[in-house]
Amino acid sequence: MNNLPRRFFFMILTTLSVTLLFLSSCTISFTMSGASIPENLSTFSVQYINNRAPLINPNLSTTLTEGLKDRIQNESRLGLVNENGDVDFSGEIIQYNTRPMAMKADAVSAQTRLTVGIKIRCRNSKDPKKDWEQSFSAFQDYDSENNLADVEDALVEKIVEELTENIFNKAFADW
Repeated sequence: MNNLPRRFFFMILTTLSVTLLFLSSCTISFTMSGASIPENLSTFSVQYINNRAPLINPNLSTTLTEGLKDRIQNESRLGLVNENGDVDFSGEIIQYNTRPMAMKADAVSAQTRLTVGIKIRCRNSKDPKKDWEQSFSAFQDYDSENNLADVEDALVEKIVEELTENIFNKAFADW
C-alpha cells in the first residue's frame, strides 16, 4: 500500500512530461481574422480607389484606400508596397447616396440611409486563378432630423470599416 502514492505521483509526472514534450514540438498558427494566406504571398498593394459616384464625398477615396491598407496590415502578415504587390487591390467608388427610409405618420422621413457602393479588383500575381472582381456595398441609417454634414464622418467611418472587412474576407478568408 505504501507504494501506491509513489506510483500515482510517478504516473502523473510521466504524463505531464510527455504532454509538455508533445506541446513544445508543435506549432499552431492562429489568427483572429480567420485569414488563410498562402506562404508564397509576402506583399500587397492598394491602388488609389477613385470616386466615380454621381455624388462625391471629397474624403471618401482617401479614407477607403487607407482603411483597406490598414485592415490588411493589421490582420495579416503581408507587407505593404506601393505597387505590384503579390496581391494588388484596385477599384472605384460607384455609389454614394442617401434615401429616406422609415416614414412618420405625417409622411416625413424618420430615418435616412447613407449607402456606399464600390467595385474592387484583386489580382494575385502568384496565382492568377485567385483573381477576382466584385461589387460591395454598405449602409448606415441616421435620424432624418440630423443634417448629413453633421453625422457624415461617423457614418462613413462605420461604412468603410464594414467594406474593408468584407474585402479582406473575400481576399483572405476560407469560407
